[in-house]
Amino acid sequence: MAVRAESGQRSGSRNGVPTISDPARVRNVVLVGPSGAGKTTLVEALLAHTAVIPRAGAVVEGTTVCDHDPAAVRQQRSVALSVAPLLHQDTKINLIDTPGYGDFVGELRAGLRAADAALFVVTASEGREGGIDPATVAQWEECAAVGMPRAVVVARCDHARADIETTVGACQEAFGAGVAPLYLPIREGATLTGLYGLLTQTPAGQAPAGAEDARGELIEGIIEQSEDETLMERYLEGEELEVATLIDDLETAVARGSFHPVIPVCASSGTGLDALLEVLVGGFPSPLEHPLPGVTGVDGAAHPPLTADPDGPLAAEVVRTSADAYVGRVSLVRVFSGTLRPDSTVHVSGHHPAVLPQRTAAQNGHDEDERLAHVYSPLGATLREVTECVAGDICALTKLGHAETGDTVSAAADPLLLACWNLPEPLLPVAVLAHTRGDEDALGKTLTKIVAADPTLQLERNQETHQTVLWCMGEAHADVVLSRLRAGGAEVDTEPVRVPMRETIAAPARVTGRHVKQSGGHGQYAVCHVEFEPLPRGAGFEFVAKVVGGSVPTQFIPSVEKGIRAQLERGLSDARHPAVDLRATLVDGKAHSVDSSDAAFQTAGALALREAATACGTLLLEPLDHVAVRVPDEHLGTVLGDLSGRRGRVLGTEAAGPGRSLIRAEVPCTELVRYAVDLRAMTSGAATFTRGFSRYDTAPT
Repeated sequence: MAVRAESGQRSGSRNGVPTISDPARVRNVVLVGPSGAGKTTLVEALLAHTAVIPRAGAVVEGTTVCDHDPAAVRQQRSVALSVAPLLHQDTKINLIDTPGYGDFVGELRAGLRAADAALFVVTASEGREGGIDPATVAQWEECAAVGMPRAVVVARCDHARADIETTVGACQEAFGAGVAPLYLPIREGATLTGLYGLLTQTPAGQAPAGAEDARGELIEGIIEQSEDETLMERYLEGEELEVATLIDDLETAVARGSFHPVIPVCASSGTGLDALLEVLVGGFPSPLEHPLPGVTGVDGAAHPPLTADPDGPLAAEVVRTSADAYVGRVSLVRVFSGTLRPDSTVHVSGHHPAVLPQRTAAQNGHDEDERLAHVYSPLGATLREVTECVAGDICALTKLGHAETGDTVSAAADPLLLACWNLPEPLLPVAVLAHTRGDEDALGKTLTKIVAADPTLQLERNQETHQTVLWCMGEAHADVVLSRLRAGGAEVDTEPVRVPMRETIAAPARVTGRHVKQSGGHGQYAVCHVEFEPLPRGAGFEFVAKVVGGSVPTQFIPSVEKGIRAQLERGLSDARHPAVDLRATLVDGKAHSVDSSDAAFQTAGALALREAATACGTLLLEPLDHVAVRVPDEHLGTVLGDLSGRRGRVLGTEAAGPGRSLIRAEVPCTELVRYAVDLRAMTSGAATFTRGFSRYDTAPT
């Protein structure tokens, strides 16, 4: 492929930091793929190849640019998004490394938001190991869902089980139409020594076996995507099409997201790196060619669509937030329009109301003006100061006290709000508590920082179970969160998650609530006769007064109801679960002209409910959630059987796209505590689910 000539070549390097003034000379490229595919290693190789770093680090040694988080070093896999820019052919390429493990899909979606194109990385041995993993296909679908242009990199070509051709075929089968090799491997024996360009037919005289057929298939694939309807006819008539024409059509198809070239790369030897850089610069779209998110005023007022214009209105977004021990909060920002400059005042707008429909942006608590002191170009954890960051580029800002991931940074004089991206729902609850009383303050402060930085982490302070619950994406995510809590100075323990239960009476009963105390002076006197009966599930509580003859004075009837309601909240047994689904009918009672009072009848009402629980017994009610599981058809039987084993009631199944089904069921919440982990294990990460409260029902004894 050839690099397209672009106007305004205002780019270069200042003190070794790539600088850019023209959005046409920016490429924002997110690396996507399964854990262990070699994304971080590929970034290291590209940085070393372009002299950004003196030599490539290693994941196993904890010396890579992108895996700087202590949890990433410990786990030897990426756990957070990281940015590493390089300069090639006057073009700044922001490489956005993302985790491949399913727990960190929120980081992947943030990377997709910041990027204009994706490199989808698979290992060269994946084709020989049962084909493309379902979890990898799910990542491909994540990219497709946002219309992200993609190229496929077949990495780790030096692996002992590497089989590039088989892996390319597996990708074509798994990812569908539009996937075609742009280069074929040149080998000496079993060693990859170079690449043969199918379009340019170079290097001359080194065409591998099958190159002619592969070139024909590639050209036909490009022609199918071309807007020039005469190309196919000319090609079939035997005309030799100009390479420049094919490259132009290929670039258009890649930018449109309908064609996905495949490039083999060996990071250890450097084979394929030049070809990959050529694709990044010449084949991937610039910010000028990629759609930008919608925008409104902070009050929701309409605003003209944005363009990647450095002189346009400032509109940038915080795609990741982290904490640095020395500089404090660090906000990684993608600038969509305008230019960010140091020593300026910006407006930080809270999450888009679509994230929390019940709240306005102002109610999110961080709709503030803030002063920018510095603008930085990030290289992993290293921050290099720059004089500006133009539309289309990515930078880092420090000490924005109110900025959280997903917030909009705009001009103080023209505050804006960018449409949000979809975030995954965390479904694994982890209950945490301070190890000692001395850790409680540190836990509270650190939790606030971590939740602000990680939008896939939700904090729940359950008033019924008196637990602090962190809703995480999975065990690996929970492990990272706990390690960050401890690194923040909070010693924490975990405990089993308790599920809020309910109680109700098992049968009707007529009882007497009697509260009489007369020991000299002003006494307490209240007697009430109450009929209790159970109601259908979900009916709540009903109070009926059928007193005749004034046996209970009118002013004390509400007191009886208030006392019963208070006892409902306290529960009917020593477990102290709130009571629901019953009717109380006040039918008779007695009062004293002097000693009866509001407090006395409240106590009598509470005693009556306790007497009823003793007389007719109680039932324990457990919460049921409505669960929707989207699962590949090959795992359908396994998932259905597992739901049955969890006492689930399947409500139905339906088609959910090619090869997938959607299961709807009601499942007890106690059986769902670890369902996020178990579902991933039984489907190799290919299934997803959502849950929401349905109702309470009788728990088994």
